[in-house]
Amino acid sequence: MTTMTEASVREFKMPDVGEGLTEAEILKWYVQPGDTVTDGQVVCEVETAKAAVELPIPYDGVVSELHFPEGTTVDVGTAIIAVDVAGGTAPAAEPPVAQPAAAPAEEPKPEGSGRQPVLVGYGVAASSTKRRPRKGADVPRQEPAAAAQALQSELNGLNGHGPAQVVQPPRPLAKPPVRKLAKDLGVDLATVTPTGPDGIITREDVHAAVAQPTPAPAAEPVPQAAPVAVPAAAPAPVATYDAVRETRIPVKGVRKATAAAMVGSAFTAPHVTEFVTVDVTRTMKLVEELKEDREFAGLRVNPLLLISKALLVAIRRNPDVNASWDEANQEIVRKHYVNLGIAAATPRGLIVPNIKDAHAKTLPQLAEALGELVSTAREGKTTPAAMQGGTVTITNVGVFGVDTGTPILNPGESAILAVGAIKLQPWVHKGKVKPRQVTTLALSFDHRLVDGELGSKVLADVAAILEQPKRLITWA
Repeated sequence: MTTMTEASVREFKMPDVGEGLTEAEILKWYVQPGDTVTDGQVVCEVETAKAAVELPIPYDGVVSELHFPEGTTVDVGTAIIAVDVAGGTAPAAEPPVAQPAAAPAEEPKPEGSGRQPVLVGYGVAASSTKRRPRKGADVPRQEPAAAAQALQSELNGLNGHGPAQVVQPPRPLAKPPVRKLAKDLGVDLATVTPTGPDGIITREDVHAAVAQPTPAPAAEPVPQAAPVAVPAAAPAPVATYDAVRETRIPVKGVRKATAAAMVGSAFTAPHVTEFVTVDVTRTMKLVEELKEDREFAGLRVNPLLLISKALLVAIRRNPDVNASWDEANQEIVRKHYVNLGIAAATPRGLIVPNIKDAHAKTLPQLAEALGELVSTAREGKTTPAAMQGGTVTITNVGVFGVDTGTPILNPGESAILAVGAIKLQPWVHKGKVKPRQVTTLALSFDHRLVDGELGSKVLADVAAILEQPKRLITWA
């Protein structure tokens, strides 16, 4: 059997891939124990509150252990993978569980053997002492069998001293995915009879608890166990109902961050929304002409390109709209640059990457930047940096056939423009009713920064340019 010294094993910790992020979910592992990795090789993909990010390993070696399975949310700074940098043969999948036995000779804290059964039963890193700091640290430091027996004896001998003592140190043994399943189904893990090794609760145990909501073992030892069984009995019909007629989706990652940001924005910044309906027939003709232009060969040319340019010109003519509100210092921060955000719907939720210094780009450069932004968002590869520092945003709800809406400001920005569907409608043109390409624009703005006059000027300028796109030449 090949042995690994503590010095030859390197622990790769979950990095902060954004600014101030505290956790990330492991979406996919690209390596397994025994695989050889090289410096810079991507080993996993994680999802933060802002985006999905691929993580490269910073050294060469052989993967000895993956500390967490896919779908686990891990705190920043926690070790997620162990690599034997000595290049020796990696142990099989099971031996890493026993490896920490050698730790006491090297370090005074034998976390390995103590934490494994209590947290996830999935392996442990010598430096991963922060994996679950909010739960008691002293009880889990027993051997697996002893920890399970101590837990069961405490549960059986509480004699009604209140659920607080049950919840704190001696909580039921289960992996994070099993805990999530139990939470989604409304099952109290304290009422579930474990069948896994060392008293660990499995998925099958949770499903069995749903099918048979009254756990016999919890009621037999003492009559005082009734209060523990009562909460478990109530969720039973709910869980059955959910399984048939409802689907519960955990709110995390991008969706969770978006929800929090929208609530904060809606109840912090006083929103005002103005609307205008515009004849964009000439803009649509210009789009077709630009598609044939050599300068735009291979670039994405669509109405959004000209709408973006129109908004940039309107901001140049009305620079006070490009600002933010500094609550801490009670200051208005006027921006002399425009980072143009484009709202994009992705499988993971709504994100708003932005084009840095969009105000300084030519029309072909803007077309190229828009194309890259959209492609990256669709692939789910938008980086956290691409979503930071936006100043104004455009959301194109017209692609869904919607006429318009009242968009909520992206936090820290002063305005957002919603673009509705472009439709052929009867329109009075040169004194006659004719079929014309028409759309409705909606501009929401922070009324602390933008008053009605300024907001109206910006929206009117955008509309005027789209109605007569030649103004791009004279106003830009």
